[in-house]
Amino acid sequence: MGKTKRKAKPRKKKLRLAGFNNLTKTLTFNIYDICYATTARARKEYLEYIDEEYNSSRLEKIMKDVADIIGANILNISTQDYDPMGASVTMLISEAPINPPATPDIVLAHLDKSHICSHTYPETNKRTGISTFRVDIDVSTCGKVSPLKALNYLISSFESDVVLIDYKVRGFTRDTRGRKLFIDHKILSIQEFISKTVLRRYRTIDFNIHQENLFHTKMVLDDVDLDNYLFGVKSVAMTESERDAVETMLNREMTDIFYGKNVYPGAH
Repeated sequence: MGKTKRKAKPRKKKLRLAGFNNLTKTLTFNIYDICYATTARARKEYLEYIDEEYNSSRLEKIMKDVADIIGANILNISTQDYDPMGASVTMLISEAPINPPATPDIVLAHLDKSHICSHTYPETNKRTGISTFRVDIDVSTCGKVSPLKALNYLISSFESDVVLIDYKVRGFTRDTRGRKLFIDHKILSIQEFISKTVLRRYRTIDFNIHQENLFHTKMVLDDVDLDNYLFGVKSVAMTESERDAVETMLNREMTDIFYGKNVYPGAH
């Protein structure tokens, strides 16, 4: 018997544009890491630890990796650590290398076209012992560079208990016939670009306005292992009622953040 020839898959028709791709694609993250520290000393040590763990040098490394993943060229980097805590990194990027090399004026011209920035916000609740570390990340690109490629890397780079993601496409570009294009790729949900391995760990909700090219995904960890959330104390040193109380507080904190409101009034 002769071998059956496989039909070749039809090649995707390449988008032909009249000029530069002016579409701006912006991916915005809010990532939360939740912790329980039972004493004032433990809370202070946690804030010091998390502030050092995600200082500007660590954030800069993550941002450089993001630029590499999405195939962007770095033009300029600005970093800052704050007193008493917190850090920021802003990175200006472009789709192609700048020739001649960028001057301050050229860099400024790229500011609202393509950039990556991150900011951290450690805080603690003295009454309950619940401490929350938040990092905000914006990846804004133009041209063929897509920030969606960095989704899985960013989620895995932090202790991501709750993840809130926004993606929007703004502006328009034109094809060779002069027709306006307000988006240059297919997307129904941000979740299409997150690995199944990652998604299996989370409960997710989508809010999408396709006609406006606006996409929003919320993610919260499905399984809370108490020992992963304790700082300065081990679960074996706690009574069963103490463990139950802490698990309840952790779940309430994550639920409030996930829904963006105080779901349990008077419980904080």
